[in-house]
Amino acid sequence: MELRLLALYPEQMNIYADRGNILFLQRRCEWRGIDFVHASAGPGEAFDPATHDFIYLGGGQDRDQRAVAADMVESKRDALASATEAGAVMLAVCGGYQLLGGSYQLGGESLPGLGLVDLETVRSPGPRLIGNVAIEVDFGSGPQTLAGFENHGGRTHLGPGATPLGKVIKGFGNNGEDGFEGVRHNNLIGTYLHGPLLPKNAWLADHLISLALERRYGDRPRLEPLEDSLERAAHESARRAALA
Repeated sequence: MELRLLALYPEQMNIYADRGNILFLQRRCEWRGIDFVHASAGPGEAFDPATHDFIYLGGGQDRDQRAVAADMVESKRDALASATEAGAVMLAVCGGYQLLGGSYQLGGESLPGLGLVDLETVRSPGPRLIGNVAIEVDFGSGPQTLAGFENHGGRTHLGPGATPLGKVIKGFGNNGEDGFEGVRHNNLIGTYLHGPLLPKNAWLADHLISLALERRYGDRPRLEPLEDSLERAAHESARRAALA
């Protein structure tokens, strides 16, 4: 088997250990004998939605989001919509998450969003939402904890057609008010958790790998267990930091 991952704007949207997340996915595939095919698409570059089973969009500062927002809508929006509706995994972190909805309002400026999920983000004049964070999620096998770090000035509000990724246990989440964090749609996940996200939550990495392989091969594989003592320690450390 092979996992085919596409990184969007890896040069522009990569400030929150996003390469670390991709490397972690690669290693967990290779340790199991699963080939890892890594491609990228930058400004002006289109892609075939049937080619890739895992799409990664990382974080960026406001200037980076300005640089890619319109280009992403023009050159990649239709392919992203086709891929995610057909079951491709998409993980968008922080700045990438903010571009999944209708728009990102930056003062008097409005950056166009992909319109893949029902949400809007507004840059607030208030303090940034910063700190360790833990949320409770359920992908169908019972509640589990995701732990990470958040640092965002934007407040994201989900519309009635959107499903949050999880409930905030500790931290701010989408906006510091409604108690929710992130968004889910089919196999698409948007989240403010970084620091990086996947090495601190190896079970989530494996869940996404299995979904991507299911998209390619039709059946969800049972992944071979790995010796995860360091990964479990990383998760517990992040969880303790959030709940302290």
